[in-house]
Amino acid sequence: MRTSEPHILLTGLGFGESPRWHEGRLWFSNWGVQEVVAVDLEGDIAKSEVVVRMPAFPFSIDWLHDGRLLLTSGRSGLLQRMEPDGSLVTHADLTSLASDWNEIVVDGRGNAYVNGGGFSMLSGGDSASGIIALVTPDGAARQVADGLVFPNGMAVTPDNKTLIIAESYGNRLTAFDIAADGSLSNRRIWADLPGGYPDGICLDAEGAVWYGDVPGKHCVRVREGGEVLQTVQLDRGCFACMLGGATGDTLFMMAAEFSGMANMSGDERTGQVLAVQAPAPHAGWP
Repeated sequence: MRTSEPHILLTGLGFGESPRWHEGRLWFSNWGVQEVVAVDLEGDIAKSEVVVRMPAFPFSIDWLHDGRLLLTSGRSGLLQRMEPDGSLVTHADLTSLASDWNEIVVDGRGNAYVNGGGFSMLSGGDSASGIIALVTPDGAARQVADGLVFPNGMAVTPDNKTLIIAESYGNRLTAFDIAADGSLSNRRIWADLPGGYPDGICLDAEGAVWYGDVPGKHCVRVREGGEVLQTVQLDRGCFACMLGGATGDTLFMMAAEFSGMANMSGDERTGQVLAVQAPAPHAGWP
């Protein structure tokens, strides 16, 4: 089933990634421009603010429970934290675990899961070298999963018992059980997605996952087991999605034309934020 047609909220972006609904605003990473952007929405009118500029690529965002912003710092191997005065400090040094880092999600206990590795595949490396690191609120880090095929978006269920991760080049969503200490176990396929390349994901209150797909140029809602419930077709690649808005049931989609990783810092600004009404509100983390 298809949803109603999406409408455009913002244009002229690089590549929007890691969207989050936080304290009444839509936040996202603007790759290629190296900015974290927060957007106030008044109906269909969007007013954006650059919150911080990041000298890193890639970079993604989420929040500690005390309200401080966490940012992955891509190839520097650091998880950074923004202090109340706007300064960035190192929250965790991940260089001993992997050299490249991508997405982050902070769960209901305040633990951060960060995924990385696996990017060497873009230059012919091992396609199953991706890992997940657990960073506890005190900044201690350890590896809790490996062997992932280009790990990407992550979400944690409302009961804090399950982490779901997109394996973009594995064409699947994979789930892990979360132990009380944050460890992951019982790895399993949550949804096989033949021909799908899941990127950023989010959960809704009916237990379904929305995922963005760049080659497919769409955003798809699936239930556990892989049944496709809805598809929002776009005219360019969908990098990520997030449910939010005043009642939690607006689906925000980050879309852009994509011609390869080497061109993500070019001058073209084809990135957009689009929105459409969703059948169920946001749930879980982020």
